[in-house]
Amino acid sequence: MPAGAARDRNDGSLRASLGGLTTRGRSFLAAGMASAACAYVLGQSDLLRVGLLLAVLPLVCVLVLHRTRYRVSAARRLSPAQVPTRGEARVHLRLDNVSRIPSGLLMLQDRVPYVLGPRPRFVLDRVEPGGRREVSYRVRSDLRGHYPLGPLQLRLTDPFGMCELTRAFSASDTLTVVPRVESLPPVALTGAASGYGDRRRRAPALGGDDDVIPRGYRHGDDLRRVHWRSTARHGELMVRREEQQQQVRCTVLLDTRRLAYTGSGPDSPFEWAVSGAASVCLHLLERGFAVRLLTDTGVPATGTDGSGFDGDSAEVAALLLDGLAVLEHSPEHGLSRAWDLLQGGIGGAAREGMLIAFLGSLDEEQTTLVGRIRQRAHRALAFTVQQPEAGPGTAGTALRESGWTVLAGGPGSSLPELWQEAHDTAAEGLTR
Repeated sequence: MPAGAARDRNDGSLRASLGGLTTRGRSFLAAGMASAACAYVLGQSDLLRVGLLLAVLPLVCVLVLHRTRYRVSAARRLSPAQVPTRGEARVHLRLDNVSRIPSGLLMLQDRVPYVLGPRPRFVLDRVEPGGRREVSYRVRSDLRGHYPLGPLQLRLTDPFGMCELTRAFSASDTLTVVPRVESLPPVALTGAASGYGDRRRRAPALGGDDDVIPRGYRHGDDLRRVHWRSTARHGELMVRREEQQQQVRCTVLLDTRRLAYTGSGPDSPFEWAVSGAASVCLHLLERGFAVRLLTDTGVPATGTDGSGFDGDSAEVAALLLDGLAVLEHSPEHGLSRAWDLLQGGIGGAAREGMLIAFLGSLDEEQTTLVGRIRQRAHRALAFTVQQPEAGPGTAGTALRESGWTVLAGGPGSSLPELWQEAHDTAAEGLTR
């Protein structure tokens, strides 16, 4: 992204430029003034010429640098702009000297949040008129979030080192650090409506050609699907509709309550739950499911309409990851708001699809509520994070009795192995 033209930190005034005199420049100016004073007292014209030369040189350097403002442009490019936690991104900086004079020595510095590492600094030697320099640096973060990069700053120096001016650029970019996504085994979780990842197809009309319901032509449609009779009737290009597809739906419920988790940081139970929810959502989207993500407070990221399962899978995946990148703990004390949302229906009044939950610690009241939530889906799978399994009477046991398949997860647990275990548990239940 272009970073625009450079501007002086202090509004680019000449007085501010004079303030950029280096020690060398100030020494020359002082020596020149002293020589001029001595020449006046002693009546030495040659000494006056030397004093004028010493005093004028730093002032000329200041004037030259001052007049070169807005003549240096820069651009920043992130590769990639979205990275998982503990992943690295490379930031490419490009500096162009668009003035007619060489730039002199430059020191380039980019503003970077401390969580991404130290501020990168680069020293660029003389850049010729119309010349270009490119540098790059790496950033990484163990924490999710949106991190601003920039604005870019540089220091301009004249060839004699008399003056040094700080310039800044107006543009900045944002690096998005999303939860780490694990690859899950492509197992079949039994009980998910019409099969794992399969799409139920609604048969088209079995009548003749007149029964076909056409639609307007869209860019990219196969011309072999053009319905010429409707085209002639409507006066515009019409195509036959494809078979209507109805995706198997799945709701992923993520418990974000602060009181349900202990600890913080990249290896905390909450971060494991967020990463797990992201992994499951993307895995199911790749398998053809229509997926939505709910929390105890609402919907952090969904389809294009912001409330349901609609939208292209790639678009939904991007929205989910972007929403999870900035997801924080909620102050809620229970899961009642999630229950209210689910009562609206996974597919309306009828039960449909799967429900997968990532849950923190549950008290007796919340355990009962989660048991009621189980009734809204054909298949329910719960990953309990930081949930002790101390035998009968625990929340895990109560959830199993209400129909949930419960697996204990958390930091140090392998989600792919738990996913496989969920499949084995479901298969074992069918053989009994």
